[in-house]
Amino acid sequence: MPNSSPVASLPASAPAVPTIQWSEAGEACSANWRSERGATPPKRVVLADDTTTADNAYRMACEGTALLWRGDFQNAKQLLKALARRADQVPTRKRKKAAQEIPVAEAFHLHRLAQSQRARMLGMLLLPFKADYTVPLRRAPDVKVACTEAWGPANAEAGASVVSLRELLGVTSAHEWRKVGVEITALGEAPNNRIHPHYGVFSPVRGEYINLVAAAHLPKPPTGQTALVAFDIGTGTGVLSAVLVRRGVAKVVATDQDPRSLACARENLTQLGVAAQVEVVQTDLFPAGQASLVVCNPPWIPARPSSPIERAVYDEGGRMLQGFLKGLTAHLAPKGEGWLILSNLAEHLGLRTREELLAAFEANGLRVVSRIDAKPLHPKAADATDALHDARSREVTSLWRLAPIK
Repeated sequence: MPNSSPVASLPASAPAVPTIQWSEAGEACSANWRSERGATPPKRVVLADDTTTADNAYRMACEGTALLWRGDFQNAKQLLKALARRADQVPTRKRKKAAQEIPVAEAFHLHRLAQSQRARMLGMLLLPFKADYTVPLRRAPDVKVACTEAWGPANAEAGASVVSLRELLGVTSAHEWRKVGVEITALGEAPNNRIHPHYGVFSPVRGEYINLVAAAHLPKPPTGQTALVAFDIGTGTGVLSAVLVRRGVAKVVATDQDPRSLACARENLTQLGVAAQVEVVQTDLFPAGQASLVVCNPPWIPARPSSPIERAVYDEGGRMLQGFLKGLTAHLAPKGEGWLILSNLAEHLGLRTREELLAAFEANGLRVVSRIDAKPLHPKAADATDALHDARSREVTSLWRLAPIK
């Protein structure tokens, strides 16, 4: 990218694109600003290269000064690792405070605050991009395919852009996940049992919730019908829809609001050979009509997400959970069931009680038919160094079979 590349002019009807400004060789420069989490462009930007020390970079990043990299790409990656090490060196006074007994909810919020501050600091190391997604740095990899998957086709008229190195690494990591895929044993034998998550779509690496859906007893179709119809609310990658079809469900209507999730689900369902049985619909929660089975795996922690990908885990106020419970009865066919797949981690973090969850069932005219539990298999559940280890070690994911109160 030329040092003084200006942002290309945009049509009057196009939404305003955030820009980032800096000074280089005595000239004012600017470029488009990309941020998946919606961060505003840094106000202070300095140039950095292979001569920039990690200590100086860390100091400036903590002060809110962004570093636009002009050196070797691989050296930028090493600098990012050095910044992360410094961020993870907890001062003695903070360790002593953390060791004190504090309410678990407060510990969670402090943990989230520390995560946010760390992410903001690490996001201060920036890279230049040409309009065609080329990174004009020494030893820079070819990231055009990965960026196209994440951001859409390159637009020559859009001009140059600037992105944090941390975000680019997330883009390239998502590209590798998408290529390789995640093996799902509930979908049968390899190789036709892989889900390929797209950038920005939560990967189904937590297999316990999938296994619960694969094992729970299916309800019977309405009287006089032989085919079972199901709704998959918030389908994401489409994995639960595929599992239901493999279990013999004749038709599934899979819903989501996010365009990335909808495209991801359609691609996975086609690749698995079940697209004919699954209708993918863009809507908030429920599609029109009723089904004998309505499945939902909402975000399990009622807290604010800090990025789009976190919306699969964090949902401020439990909006999706409450919306599912409120609308479930109206969308159930006679003798139908709603399957709510929910971790109890929020309960162990002091963010929701079991009594509140049960009261929400009753308030929405629902009763519990049965519950199936599974312990988590993900690495954090056994990581004693994790700040929330005590809560994670006691986490249980449950499939609640719900039906209207008679």
